[in-house]
Amino acid sequence: MRVVCLSLLAFSLCVGGCASSEGESYALAGYDFGRLDRVAIVEVTGRVYGDAVKNQIGNMFVMELMKRGYGVVERTEVQAVLKEQEFQASDITSDQGAARAGEILNVPAVILVSIPKYKEKMEMSAKMIEVETGTVLWIGNGAGSTGKTLATIGGAIAGAAIGAAVAGGDSSDRVAGGVIGGVAGGVAGYALSPDQVKQVRKVVKDTCEDMPYRVPKAKK
Repeated sequence: MRVVCLSLLAFSLCVGGCASSEGESYALAGYDFGRLDRVAIVEVTGRVYGDAVKNQIGNMFVMELMKRGYGVVERTEVQAVLKEQEFQASDITSDQGAARAGEILNVPAVILVSIPKYKEKMEMSAKMIEVETGTVLWIGNGAGSTGKTLATIGGAIAGAAIGAAVAGGDSSDRVAGGVIGGVAGGVAGYALSPDQVKQVRKVVKDTCEDMPYRVPKAKK
């Protein structure tokens, strides 16, 4: 138990240093973004698993879009319409596929989010694609620490401690309980913790930092 406690202490000390991020983005010069009355986030693809996490990340983009004056189609509506039209998620991974999804949703532009890396460090890219022409209007990239691996290890340590304590009995029982608890804790560690939500939100903000406003901001 002493080893487990020390491991938890080391884990808690490590988590505090995982909040850095960086990003850049580019927009199509001369394009009138004011014509985009509504946009839809058609898919979040890549190294993230589970609809809950994808929806969390999608909603972070919704907030950034709304800050810039865009109307955004509710993600549940997007998913329902595409499912009704038997449009598969795998069909949206290309710019052309995303544009076709936008035609079905009857919006002038769509957002496609890709997360090629999601471990202790997260890499993210997002594109705004004009539905009519398939032209990329804006693209942003971001990267930053998430603490995901540390959270998974922490979940495993905590699970192992609980499993060992519950098992009781002789040493073999405690070992078995620790293994079972460790597996359960490790799985739980894959869920976004509140700290991870903050860190991922920062990566999203950095990715969208130079996304054009639908109506240009008034100069002070």
